[in-house]
Amino acid sequence: MQKRTLGTAGLEVSAIGLGCMGMSQSYGQAMETPDAVRLIRSAFERGITFFDTAEVYGPFKNEEVVGEALQPIRDQVVIATKFGIDIAGTAGHQGMDSRPQHIRDVVEASLKRLRTDRIDLLYQHRVDPVVPIEEVAGTVKELISQGKVKHFGLSEAGVRTIRRAHAVQPVAALQSEYSLWWREPEEAILPVLEELGIGFVPFSPLGKGFLTGTINADTRFDSSDFRNTVPRFAEEARKANQALVDAIAAIAAEKKVTPAQVALAWLLAQKPWIVPIPGTTKLSRLEENIGSSAVALTAADLANIESAVSAIAVQGERYSPQQQARIDR
Repeated sequence: MQKRTLGTAGLEVSAIGLGCMGMSQSYGQAMETPDAVRLIRSAFERGITFFDTAEVYGPFKNEEVVGEALQPIRDQVVIATKFGIDIAGTAGHQGMDSRPQHIRDVVEASLKRLRTDRIDLLYQHRVDPVVPIEEVAGTVKELISQGKVKHFGLSEAGVRTIRRAHAVQPVAALQSEYSLWWREPEEAILPVLEELGIGFVPFSPLGKGFLTGTINADTRFDSSDFRNTVPRFAEEARKANQALVDAIAAIAAEKKVTPAQVALAWLLAQKPWIVPIPGTTKLSRLEENIGSSAVALTAADLANIESAVSAIAVQGERYSPQQQARIDR
């Protein structure tokens, strides 16, 4: 698989990464640890070198799984994890906690769970409204100087926060949602990332599964699946949003690839410093996602995709009101 570079400090990763969250939470029954370890190692064998986790996934369990899976090949991979969620419920910062000492404590615990001596990319999971981003960036800068962290990242941060953080400690990557059904980053985020030399790591690049074409208005999710709380996945919204999937599927059929591969290839074609991290619990889907890196979209293909999807208004908010409150603007 081809490599891409995140940030001006030269963090090199595979063009497609692996989001590991769904192995432990959010999309129904968690995987058994041996199965998750096997899938992560299969991803590496097939060319993926970039693995994304967070202390809150599980909580904690996902980091343990990723650590076990990658320990034998640690020096050949890039591990990204995150701090900033108030898991204990004691900080009282709208569910966030990016106090400097908390960041230090989280890093020490994450290093143990990940079975490593350094974190390649450490993201602030969500912007804490009561802790100045300069303090956050300064704390990560100290951790970088100590060799415990290699690169600093932000997640779902707005333009002003990105600029303020970057002035203290260069930001290697921003991780936020971006896909053919959530294109808001194109308005202000992508231009500032290009200006500052910051990479972009889209999560939910397949629209939480919707863009694969395997979900429709009749789909019923497991009771523990968080999509039950997402307005965009309400039955009426899915019915309305099917038009977007149908448009992508038609283009995929012409290219003799899958809708998921078109959606991921479209992201890769936007900028050379964009690295999507689709997640899965199935080897077949992993191989399908990896295959997207070999899908070449011509200028005509991209124009056709733009023409097909730009006229479709996606229905439903991408988060519940509570989750929306955590997004930095």
